[in-house]
Amino acid sequence: MQYEVIHSRSKGFFAEFTRRNSNTPKNMHYCPGCGHGILHKLIAEAIEDLQIKDRTILISPVGCSVFAYYYFDCFGISVPHGRAPAVGTGLSRADENNIVISYQGDGDLGAIGLNEFLQTANRGENMAVFFVNNAIYGMTGGQMAPTTLPGQKTVTTPLGRSVQSEGYPLKVAEMVAALDSPVYVERVALSSGSNILKARAALRKALQNTIDKKGFSFVEFLTGCPVNLKKSASEINSFIDEQMSKYFVPGVYKDIADTRDPLRRAVPVYAPETVKQCLYESYSQSGAVRDFVNPSPFFNKERRIKIAGSGGQGVLSLGYMLATMGNLRNFEVSYLPMYGPEMRGGTANCSVVLSRRKISSPVVDSDCNLLIALNQLSFDKFLPELKPNGVIIYDSDCVKPHDLLPGQIAYKVNASALARDLGNLKYANAVILGALSQLLDDHFLQEPDKTDFETVVEAAIRICFAGKEQLIKPNINAFYLGKHTCRVSRFKA
Repeated sequence: MQYEVIHSRSKGFFAEFTRRNSNTPKNMHYCPGCGHGILHKLIAEAIEDLQIKDRTILISPVGCSVFAYYYFDCFGISVPHGRAPAVGTGLSRADENNIVISYQGDGDLGAIGLNEFLQTANRGENMAVFFVNNAIYGMTGGQMAPTTLPGQKTVTTPLGRSVQSEGYPLKVAEMVAALDSPVYVERVALSSGSNILKARAALRKALQNTIDKKGFSFVEFLTGCPVNLKKSASEINSFIDEQMSKYFVPGVYKDIADTRDPLRRAVPVYAPETVKQCLYESYSQSGAVRDFVNPSPFFNKERRIKIAGSGGQGVLSLGYMLATMGNLRNFEVSYLPMYGPEMRGGTANCSVVLSRRKISSPVVDSDCNLLIALNQLSFDKFLPELKPNGVIIYDSDCVKPHDLLPGQIAYKVNASALARDLGNLKYANAVILGALSQLLDDHFLQEPDKTDFETVVEAAIRICFAGKEQLIKPNINAFYLGKHTCRVSRFKA
């Protein structure tokens, strides 16, 4: 028996949605009547008809469409909430032939990601942003969204949205059209057949602009969420046409692509060896040969270090020096500084991980081998993160130790006092580094690692303070002062 297929699933979709872990590999996960299904179909058909499948990257952040990559036979990336424009910028600029689609909902684009979205539009990045506006938070249970209509009832506005309390809904299309860079802005409705045809044309125009490298195109799609709005399919269409469309008026708000020349951005230079020379020139002067390995068994295990103290005590600089030292001796290294209000008081901290193998996580929280505490607050806050057999080095001028476990060992160093003798409290970090060197010499390192440690410290200081020549010699002096004159006294619980 012969038959002819008149209509079938677009080749912009996979034949079966095997990426989705489901017993129904031909169905989407969206609720019945959801507008995402209609919009997905329009996108898939456009990808097929425009023959851009192998160039298209569809970005789906957190929301009902976070798993959009289940369905489209093109490249797909899921990204954190609100961060699609940043990822899209990188993809667009990395390869100008990429066709980037940012697929975002009203909470994602209009709330947590609004500033990032507007900055991307203002830069005129070459991408198409498809904005799904269903006037409600669908994925999390039907709360008020930035686009919830005045008087509309939601889980969090049971009496209806009050413009006096919550303000007016965001008119995103109008906001984007007011910017100079975007070339095309239109709002359409996914309701009646004629409106869906208009949406189809708008979507394709946005993609064609991206193909032609004309810059930033934006299409807002008014859609329904029948489950959370508690409406039937026909009621949803009436809601879109009779209520949403009165506030969010469909139409073309900007269309100037024909007046713009294709984007001509500077071509990036991809020369890995040149980049290495620019970034790591100093390392080639002081680093070890590629196959060098420190002979002391102490270095065979991963070492996880937390450094904490007041802002201005050189906490981050000390961590950077240790990370640089590891880098110079062929360790896998991670350095994670923690910026925040702590930098203006309280406790600032950073984490350093050194390993001969790949590092699984740069976070040091409950498995710290070495804790360096430069003030009392840091000691109190981070002592619980120290391993039961861990070591803590603390500034005895600022810290009174307490509550150590039986297997933990603390070493006190009068770092602040010695730094004052050198004329600046900021040298306390280098004094601590010197004390650490002596501690390692006494208990953990073999020759020639003892001598090499001093060599690599000096190299790291020169690298870390490159361009600040006046700080290099004082920090080296502080290191040796800490190593040769500092009394490292052991305190055990």
